[in-house]
Amino acid sequence: MATSDPRPAGDSLVVMSDVQKHYGDFQALKDIDLTVSRGEVVVVIGPSGSGKSTLCRTINRLETITSGVITIDGKELPKEGKGLAQLRADVGMVFQSFNLFAHLTILENVTLGPIKVRGMKKADAEREARVLLERVGIVAQADKLPAQLSGGQQQRVAIARALAMKPKLMLFDEPTSALDPEMINEVLDVMVGLARDGMTMIVVTHEMGFARKAADRVIFMADGQIVEEAAPEQFFTRPESARAKDFLSKLITH
Repeated sequence: MATSDPRPAGDSLVVMSDVQKHYGDFQALKDIDLTVSRGEVVVVIGPSGSGKSTLCRTINRLETITSGVITIDGKELPKEGKGLAQLRADVGMVFQSFNLFAHLTILENVTLGPIKVRGMKKADAEREARVLLERVGIVAQADKLPAQLSGGQQQRVAIARALAMKPKLMLFDEPTSALDPEMINEVLDVMVGLARDGMTMIVVTHEMGFARKAADRVIFMADGQIVEEAAPEQFFTRPESARAKDFLSKLITH
């Protein structure tokens, strides 16, 4: 594996050690070793079917691993029960689909977790939710239902909802892939802001501009393996592996 190590100094928040994931005879993740430092932004790219989303989803145990160890903040992932619920409260996740509750207002979508899981008082949760909605640029939509918002606005609600739980880590699984092109930048701008604010982020995306702008490190995956990892400038201008060079050449020519 070709590597350079541009990670900032700081303690490790996520550690994946010798992680394997099988679906029957198919191996989706092979020999994954990955450490993400607190405050680091790691962007995961690669061709379709390379294991990017699977890797992301194993970190909050939406997918179980076959073998290996994953720790978050020094604790191994719990298998079930209260420990798993606590982990998911500490790890925010934003998906391709927005997964908002259609019958709840935007404000209610954002306050639900803090009230139900964190035990916050409604007034406190609503005050913090409005601050977050202001941060993602949609506080004026607080009393609307999700169906009244554009896709880009709904995805920004999903980000605010995840942030409302005060997570240690944010996972993004292709957060812009379901959006119309004109809506993509409004979501990416929010994510760039989070990166600048020091949020630890693992982002699976096809948006190479975001990777160049916001990533501390780019992870390139193919066939379930981490093939190469480097700082964005090095990866995009001087990739070392044949697979990465081939992938980037297709991006540039199409």
